[in-house]
Amino acid sequence: MKIGIITRNENGWCSTQLREAMRKHNITPVCFSFPQLVARIKYKPEASVSEVNILHDLKALIMRPIGRGSLEEIIFRMDVLHRLERLGMTIINPPLAIERSVDKYHALCLLEEKGLPVPRTAVTENHEEALKCFHELGGDVIVKPVFGSRGIGSTRVSDPEIATRIFRALSFYHTVLYLQEFVPHGFSDIRAFVVGEHVVAAMQRIAETWKTNVSLGAKPVSLNVDQELEDLAVTAAKVIGCKVAGVDILESQNGPIIVELNSQPGWRGLQSVTKASVADEIVKFTLSELKNL
Repeated sequence: MKIGIITRNENGWCSTQLREAMRKHNITPVCFSFPQLVARIKYKPEASVSEVNILHDLKALIMRPIGRGSLEEIIFRMDVLHRLERLGMTIINPPLAIERSVDKYHALCLLEEKGLPVPRTAVTENHEEALKCFHELGGDVIVKPVFGSRGIGSTRVSDPEIATRIFRALSFYHTVLYLQEFVPHGFSDIRAFVVGEHVVAAMQRIAETWKTNVSLGAKPVSLNVDQELEDLAVTAAKVIGCKVAGVDILESQNGPIIVELNSQPGWRGLQSVTKASVADEIVKFTLSELKNL
């Protein structure tokens, strides 16, 4: 059996972990990136990489980050995934889930509409309206890019004058202004790693600033989540449509709050503090999905 791994870096840590886990299950991994792929219409193969006919030779695809690209490139990549799924390919995660999760506004809307706890958030293209929202949200906000991960491009703003300058500058470059109320959280949060119906591993990330990303220096600490947090994380993943997800949760004074959900999460920091093999859990889940077809 062959299973594909679509990744921007086949030698990256997570991709390597997946390859090793596949081989333990007698699966031949096939790694490739989108620039290597050729898609065809009205003649076959519908999609291929070198001599590999994706629909014929591979049983499933596991998605790692699809990589940077122009708007045209990203749309094409998602179009290809949608077509492969329509033609019967099992994709972890499904393309619709990827599209929902990468858009912070859309993802948070879906979670809020299902009654899940999320922070108060305002989104606008107008810098004057953004300043009004800044005050509505208590004058202490996190400004984030609508698309982005690992805390890159996010900044905390609590000074009205600085907020005005930031909003004007971002608006000048036609950036959508995404403001989220700052939730006091003791400079720590929870990353729950969902695979299927369960949280297979979790960690508390402890930082020296409000940014708790391990990639920015936060310390990961092993955590056993209770049933309430597991149910919250699994439900959030289901709302977005993710089979695999990294769910970021803040423990606020009013209870847990979901701040983000990543459909292509890394787990290097998490793996360093858990006995469970995250890659093996993903591979076993993929095999179970194939059995249920």
